[in-house]
Amino acid sequence: MEKAIIGTKLGMTQVFDETGQAVPVTVIKAGPCTVVQKRTIENDGYVAIQFGFGEAKEQNVNKPLLGHFKKNQLKPYQFLREFRIDDTDKYTIGQEVKADVFASGDWVDVTGTSKGKGFAGGIKRHGMHRGPMKHGSKYHRRSGSLGAKGPARVFLGRKMPGRLGGDRVTVQKLLVVKVVPEQNLLLVRGAIPGPKKSLVTIKSSVKA
Repeated sequence: MEKAIIGTKLGMTQVFDETGQAVPVTVIKAGPCTVVQKRTIENDGYVAIQFGFGEAKEQNVNKPLLGHFKKNQLKPYQFLREFRIDDTDKYTIGQEVKADVFASGDWVDVTGTSKGKGFAGGIKRHGMHRGPMKHGSKYHRRSGSLGAKGPARVFLGRKMPGRLGGDRVTVQKLLVVKVVPEQNLLLVRGAIPGPKKSLVTIKSSVKA
């Protein structure tokens, strides 16, 4: 991975490209993030960079985490995320990383938590077909047969009603349409998971 940053989703809008075509984009408030820790092979067994995002009050941070920040004379942050960045030499403890780490034309993968929808039936959750709605049919939106008669049990993995949403979702290979460095904004083509103001991570695409 080359670049990464933490941000919050602001919402969706559209911009126009050079040909006048409307492009749907998601606006992300990306950063500023602070480098809190550098993971090394000698100390941790792997190479990574830990970013802090969103200022937090000291009274809202537990003592082990507060000591983690004070070790490097840093103020406490609300969120910590690690990224397996290849070249960690260009990062130093306390360095600020902003949205301009990305540029227009970059391909990114965006990870967030999808909207929770509670308990849902098979039609909403899996796109199943419903039964006839008239002519005396008593079968409308219920689940049908659940499996073979012989085993007398429901097989694992059977698509059934249940909890929908609220999962960690990654959307791959999204195009960065525009960067607004003055406001730390990234305009990414297409939709990303989660509601407005939700936390997302943006990193260089593995498929670019």
